[in-house]
Amino acid sequence: MRHYLLSSVALLASFTANANVELKDASEILGKWTLYAESAKLDGEKKNVNIVWEFADGGILHTIATDSLGRTNEMKIEVKYMIEDGVLKKEVSPGRGKFESCQAVEKTADSMTLKCSFNYFFLKK
Repeated sequence: MRHYLLSSVALLASFTANANVELKDASEILGKWTLYAESAKLDGEKKNVNIVWEFADGGILHTIATDSLGRTNEMKIEVKYMIEDGVLKKEVSPGRGKFESCQAVEKTADSMTLKCSFNYFFLKK
C-alpha cells in the first residue's frame, strides 16, 4: 500500500512539473524575444541559435536569423501568428497559410519555453 501511495505521488508530481502555460492573448508575448536555443526534448541537449522573434501588433512575427558561418549573414522572414485556445499558432512558411501550434511550457516576464511541432524553443527578452 505504501509503495502504491509513493508511486501515485511521484506520478502526480511529474504531471505538475510539466504543466503547460495558457496564453491569454498576444499582449503576453508582444515585443522582441531572443531565441537562443532549440532542442528535440525539453531536457535534451540544446543547440545554440541566434534568432530574434519580434511579435508585433496585428499578428505579424518578424524573424531575424543570424548565421555567422553561412553564406547569408542575416535572414529576415515575416510570418503570421495568433493566440488561439491559449496556444501560439504561427505560420510555418510565409504566405502559405499553414500554421503550427506552439504550447508555452514555461513562461515568466523575461523568458519562455515553447513546445512546437518538432522542437522546443528557448527564448528570453
